[in-house]
Parts: sequence; structure tokens; C-alpha cells
Amino acid sequence: MGNISLEQTQQQARALLNSRIESVTALVKARQRVTDLKEQLVEAEREDKRAYIRATKDGWAADELKKLGLENNATAKRRVAKKGAPNADSSKAAEPHDVL
Repeated sequence: MGNISLEQTQQQARALLNSRIESVTALVKARQRVTDLKEQLVEAEREDKRAYIRATKDGWAADELKKLGLENNATAKRRVAKKGAPNADSSKAAEPHDVL
């Protein structure tokens, strides 16, 4: 067996660890960005709700706002949720059947 340099081996090990640390650092930054954007979305949705309420208090009717493409987001979300939710029959059809 040849001579093994402790110093060279440590440097190689550090280089490997540094690349692993860089990837986990990138992952943490990406996760934090997702968290930050979710918080911004929550705040934007609150402001949207306040603005919609202000518009209705200023005399705009819900149907008028809807005609302008400004439907109440709470109403729109409920409608999308109903359309997107699978019914019990379709979920059973999608399940694989046991083969004996």
C-alpha cells in the first residue's frame, strides 16, 4: 500500500463536504423563498378581500363587479373547489383492483 497523505485526504474530504453543504444551502434558501412567497400570498389575499369589501361599500354590486371580471375571490374559490373535487364514484373507479 502506498503512502497516504493525511493532509491531502482531509482536503479531499472537505471538498466533498463543501459540495454537499452547497446543495443543502440551496435547498434551505429555496424552501425559505417558498415560505416567504406563501406569506406574501396570504397578505395579498387579505388585501384583495378588504378592497372587494370597500368596493361593495362604495356602491358596487357583486354582479357589476363580476361583469368587470372582479368576482369575489371567496366565491370563485368555492366554485373551483367544487369543480375540482372528485366524487366518490370516480375515486373508486381509479383504484386498482386486486388480482387473485
